[in-house]
Amino acid sequence: MAWQEWEQLKADAAQRGPAHMQLNQLPADGGGVTGDLVVHQDDLGAVGHEAYILHDQLRQRVDIAGAGSGKSESGSTMQAGEELKGSGFVMGPALVTTVSIWTSQVKSVLQAVAHISNHLDYSKKLHARDDTQISAEISGRDGSAMSVSSLNSYFH
Repeated sequence: MAWQEWEQLKADAAQRGPAHMQLNQLPADGGGVTGDLVVHQDDLGAVGHEAYILHDQLRQRVDIAGAGSGKSESGSTMQAGEELKGSGFVMGPALVTTVSIWTSQVKSVLQAVAHISNHLDYSKKLHARDDTQISAEISGRDGSAMSVSSLNSYFH
């Protein structure tokens, strides 16, 4: 039964003739839309800026090893752990280990947020450049947009 159905589908397709590509297009009035992919530069910039602010605030406020003030340049919690450790308290080494793990985790978050901020700034610039390049490539000689029928001729 399945084989007969397959053969029928092939015969029906052969009767219809070769397949043609059809591009979706805007209504003749333009419809107010300029393309399929819409990237709002302000949105990318705003998210990138918020990621930058988050990175800056987290970096300034978090108490991690290597980010404090004083001679050792370590955070206050690490300094307390070292003092407890030096005084023979069992809690000292545990606190130092906790701060080391915390520091590693915070640095990972800082790197991720910095990556987001940098990537969005890069994407914003890249999309603007791509839009300009694509516009130039599909413009007619007089600078007007190429018609869909002109573009379709490249796909036959």
